[in-house]
Amino acid sequence: MTLRVPKAELGPEITEVLIEQFGTVPEPLQATWHNPKVAEAGQEMGARVNAWDVADENLKSFAHMAVAALVGCSWCLDVNYFQAQNKKLDLTKASQVPRWRESDVFTPLERDVMEYAEAMSATPPTVTDELSARLLDRLGAAALIEITASIAFANFATRNNTALGVRSQGFSDACEIPLAARPQQPAS
Repeated sequence: MTLRVPKAELGPEITEVLIEQFGTVPEPLQATWHNPKVAEAGQEMGARVNAWDVADENLKSFAHMAVAALVGCSWCLDVNYFQAQNKKLDLTKASQVPRWRESDVFTPLERDVMEYAEAMSATPPTVTDELSARLLDRLGAAALIEITASIAFANFATRNNTALGVRSQGFSDACEIPLAARPQQPAS
């Protein structure tokens, strides 16, 4: 799949900053820059979400990656795994998020967070009272609100990227442990 819109031209100053930060210009920004107000709002919201600090960073990263794996956003999986390495998060676990149900590396809390991320991402959402109660009991209200809003942002980003045809740019290639592939679902 290729981008469904042509790459927009970004100014040299923003291009330099992005190359310094990522080593390349992220394709989601190249796609959305045709409407700079939309691109800037998305970037600003992403920065705000990343600045929240009540919930554990591993949990938020696993949640975003679970949404990306479910929705099929290879770019989000790729960049979130790369960022997990840069934030010194647990790469063994991060690498297994696409197959979290089959993997034995996750704690019950981590599994509940990824289940919550997938349940929030379903259409219609399938979050249960029991799952919410378990998370509220173990995380507290403030962290649950933060994780919920982080998952909502992950849905915004993953669905935007997928609809525009944005694919992995190879950020995770620099990571020590390979990113696991999502298990194939049996044909129905």
